[in-house]
Formats: sequence, structure tokens, C-alpha cells
Amino acid sequence: MRSNFFKQRISMTLLQIIFAEVPGGLVMTGQLLLSLSILVFVHELGHFLAAKAFGMRVDKFYVFFDFGGKKIFSITKGETEYGLGWFPLGGYVKIAGMIDESMDKEQMNTEPQDWEFRSKPAWQRFIVMIGGVVMNVILGVIIYAFWLNQYQERYIPVAEMQEGVYAHELARDLGFETGDRVVAVNGSTPERYKDITPLKIYFGGEITVERDGEIKDVKIPGDLFKQIKEPLFSPLYEKVVVQRVFEGSNAEKGNLEVGDVIKGVDGKETTNFASFGELLRSHSGKSTTIAVNRGGELVTLNVDVPEEGKIGFESNVTTDTEKYPMKDYTWGSSLRYGSREAFATFVTQVIGFGKLLRGKIPVRDSVQSPVGIATIFGSVWDWSKFWLLTAMISIVLAFMNILPIPALDGGHIVFIGIEMITGKPVSETVIEKAQVVGMVFLLTLMVLVVGNDILKLFGI
Repeated sequence: MRSNFFKQRISMTLLQIIFAEVPGGLVMTGQLLLSLSILVFVHELGHFLAAKAFGMRVDKFYVFFDFGGKKIFSITKGETEYGLGWFPLGGYVKIAGMIDESMDKEQMNTEPQDWEFRSKPAWQRFIVMIGGVVMNVILGVIIYAFWLNQYQERYIPVAEMQEGVYAHELARDLGFETGDRVVAVNGSTPERYKDITPLKIYFGGEITVERDGEIKDVKIPGDLFKQIKEPLFSPLYEKVVVQRVFEGSNAEKGNLEVGDVIKGVDGKETTNFASFGELLRSHSGKSTTIAVNRGGELVTLNVDVPEEGKIGFESNVTTDTEKYPMKDYTWGSSLRYGSREAFATFVTQVIGFGKLLRGKIPVRDSVQSPVGIATIFGSVWDWSKFWLLTAMISIVLAFMNILPIPALDGGHIVFIGIEMITGKPVSETVIEKAQVVGMVFLLTLMVLVVGNDILKLFGI
């Protein structure tokens, strides 16, 4: 069994102690700001290092914006001012001789100097502009690998799932059956249990299963993402242990106790949480019996099931390792699978953005501001969730920044690309005007998205 020492050490940090008694909203904000600080710093570091490598002068390196010249702190070393701005939605590196967010026209009116951005070859400027995106992708891969190794620790090899998977109701509607053994996803053989439902499969594809010795292909519709409320599949065998019984609930009235292991409903065996939930809902509004393993003895309880099909307890659901020999993540396999996770996140962004442009995804339901992202982090400081979300956001930031919108890295890259193709630079006047248009567009979009998320908080 791998030592959890490193994981335990990072879980008991000063941040968790500080936020232990802090209201949920502040915990959400704290997690968001920490995540953004890491991501913005790494992104801008990519621009900074590339600029320095090609001998460009960097005047400022700021995490968060210092609008109006206001900043939390700054320090000047050499030719560069390093600082932390007060507006926590981005950051910037001010490279001499570059038309950027600062719109410093005075500098652009002077004679070009050898150490300025505009004096360097197009290929060097291209690398400087792509540097932030590259760093966000690298960071995403590293965090995914770290998260798999330290928090997931082990995985179920698909080869060990000889009895197949448990098909949820939506999966059964698509044509799957409990007991199906997944052998291919879009033509590729999955190695881990989680690989049988990659993110992109919810946008359409094909899953091949073996059923009673026969191979069957099940088509996945392109709009499946609109219907997903739970996974398509669950491991056929899970251990469901009662972790908390709510006071005054039907579970308490039925004498369910913490530590009980759920074994069945109404005389029918339940092998995982999904099968337990479905059997329980089939008795909504009625009384039934629940079998539990309590201290090695099988105990049968009489419980009334409310109309909503929930009796009032929290459970800890883990893979039944007696049924599934698990495999440890090594640092090598974590890096390999972490790269896949990062690539899958990027591809999903591309697919989703394409559907958004074609009107197949409602804008209101698909775009989130920092307000919405903060709510995803949650009101409890959970390092596993924090690092997973930070990895995902890092890849999302890479994708967003590569979009060909003026004021974003992608906009600068487009202008440099035009220069590399035509052999002539785009005029500074055109770039300046495009920069203004891009900034107005992004600010307007941010106002609309923030407003949308605030309305959602109030259920509007």
C-alpha cells in the first residue's frame, strides 16, 4: 500500500486551518483566487521567459491587473517591475515595443530599439505570444498527473472487469445492458474503467461492447451531453458504507447506523450504489426492507421510502477491491494518463465551442464567469477537487487564449501569422484599433457572463 505521507502533509496546510471556520462564500473566493493566481502567474511566466530568451526588455510582470495604477504591492528588479494588482481577473507582461492592453502609444512613436518586441523576427514574436498557452498546457498536464498519483492512487483495469459494468437508466435507453463488457470506445481499446466514458463521448461517438459472446456497437447521439445527469455506467461491484444518518430521517427511524454496509433491498441483492438507488426508488411512497452488514452480521431493517426515493443518509462509496484487482498509478503512468486527460479536456473545449457557435448549446448554460466557477469549487476546502479544477481551468485558459480575438494571445498570433505569410507586418494603426475592439468585446462579454451567473444564484 502506497504511503499517504505526502498527501497528508499537503492536506494540513495553513490555508485549510485558516479557512476551517470561515463562511462558505469566502472559502469559495479563496480557492478561486488561489487557483487564478497560480494559473495567471504560470501563463505570464511563459511570455516572460520567452521574451527574455530573445533579448526583449520586459517592463512589467503583474499577476492581476493594476488598473488606475493601483496595486497591492510591487518590487523592481533590474529593468522589470514585478507586482500584484488589485483586480483579480487576469494579469499581464508588458514587453517593450509591443501593442498590448496598456495601449502605450508614446513608446510606439519612438524609433524601434534592438531590445523591443517589434524589432525581433516574426518567428521569435510568435514564440513569445504562444508561450503563455504552452505553459498553461504543461501546467495542466503536470497537475493532472499529480492529482492522479496523489488522490486517485489506483484505478480499475478494464481487463479485470470481466463481468461487465452496471448500465444506468440512460445507458439502457441507448441500448446498453448491465453486464456489457466495454471493449472499444470510438475504435480505441480503453485501459482504465474511467476511459470507457471519456468526455468527448458525450458529444457523440460509438462504444463497442461484448454481450453474451457477441460484439455489438452502440451509437452515442451528438446531443447526449444535454441529457447527462449521472454517468452512463458504474462498476458492477462497489462497497456502500453508511457515513452519516440525518436526524429525524426515515433512515434513522428505520435504525440504519453509521458503518452499516448496504447489501440489498426487498430481498434483492444490490452490488453497487446505483442498483441500491434504483431499487429504493422503485419503492417510493411505500415501506420496504433494507439488508445491511453490521459488524459481520446480516441485519434486515424496515424502512419507509418517501416519494423522492431517498431515505436520508450519506454514504461512502468505494470500489470493491475483492472483486476488482486495482492497479497503482506510478509517476510514469500518471504522466501518461495526465497528458491524456489534458488533451481530452482541450478537445472537449474545441467540440463544445463549435457547437456553441452553431447554436446547438445555449450560451447561458455553457459560459461561466469567476462567480460561477467559484461555486463549482464549493464551500468546503477540498484539495483533491481544488487541484482537479485548477488543471481543467488551466487547459480551458489555454484554449480561450488561443482564440483569434484581438486583445487575446490568439489575436496577436493571427497578426504575426499574416506577417509571416505575406512578408509584411500589419500596420500598427490596425493592430491598435483591433486591440480596442477586442478589449471592448471582452469587457462586454465579462459583464454579461457575470450578470448571468448572479441571476443563476437567485434562481432566475
